[in-house]
Amino acid sequence: MFWKRRRGKRGMKGFLHRAARVLRWSFRILLLLLVLDLFYLALTWPDWKKLATGPVPKSAFMLEYEKQWADHKDWPRLRWQPVPLSAIPKHMIRSVILAEDSRFYQHSGFDLIAFKEAMDYNLNQGRLVLGASTVSQQTVKNLFLSSARNPLRKWHELILTWGMERNLTKRRILELYLNVAQFGRGIYGVQAAAQTYWGLASDQLSAAQAAELTASLPSPVKNNPTTHTRYFEKRARKILALLERYPGDAVDTVYERTPELFAPPPDNGNDMNEPLPENESAPPPVESRGVPPVTDNADKPPVEDLSIPANRP
Repeated sequence: MFWKRRRGKRGMKGFLHRAARVLRWSFRILLLLLVLDLFYLALTWPDWKKLATGPVPKSAFMLEYEKQWADHKDWPRLRWQPVPLSAIPKHMIRSVILAEDSRFYQHSGFDLIAFKEAMDYNLNQGRLVLGASTVSQQTVKNLFLSSARNPLRKWHELILTWGMERNLTKRRILELYLNVAQFGRGIYGVQAAAQTYWGLASDQLSAAQAAELTASLPSPVKNNPTTHTRYFEKRARKILALLERYPGDAVDTVYERTPELFAPPPDNGNDMNEPLPENESAPPPVESRGVPPVTDNADKPPVEDLSIPANRP
């Protein structure tokens, strides 16, 4: 009996010893992989100085689309024509900020408040419905990364966003984003989208058309000004309503549109709480987010407080 008891103790000790060895080797392997990944990032680190002032480059998503187009001849050719931010109307810029990243001028690349709101909403829904990527994160993803969804890509996105926020102005980040964001199959950037959908230059877009382009951002192939899905139409109306309520420095251009294109604000005051189509993601609800004004001085946080009231009519 005594021998069996001692043998049992040795068995437990042996198990703990083996477990400790596995943990040590696992830690060493993870550390090695981290070092190798950081070395890879160092080799592929963008030239931020060139990106801060040079022409807008083709994004990784565009290059990926061109490769896929060779196997999908029924797809349209890539449409992309970068333009300076000054050629994009203020109401287009404003609508994107209100719908996609209302604290864009206040955070340093990561909106922890929006992340918490999105996680709370997802937990209440019992499934992943909302995301919390900022405009800066989306710009990095489009410019440098692939469409694959994996932890390594997310890790690279975080590191690259940190680098971009420290080397580029907010104005330049907006310029890059609005020139590389996808607005439909093979349609990248506001200029190409305006020409494709309405035959206009980007600076001729009305507020209603800007709201439609913004409404396509979560799922541009499925929801855009051509498909006009039910979800897309509701989202566009709500973005336009939000744009009129909080026009910021676009107040002089928001109302320059055909009256019948404008949809009045919804009675319940909700802004962006429409559920997305299955397997899609979207920014978290904006009614609880502070809405900063769009200013030309992108390096400084806005002074004006335009926080959306919690109980508005």
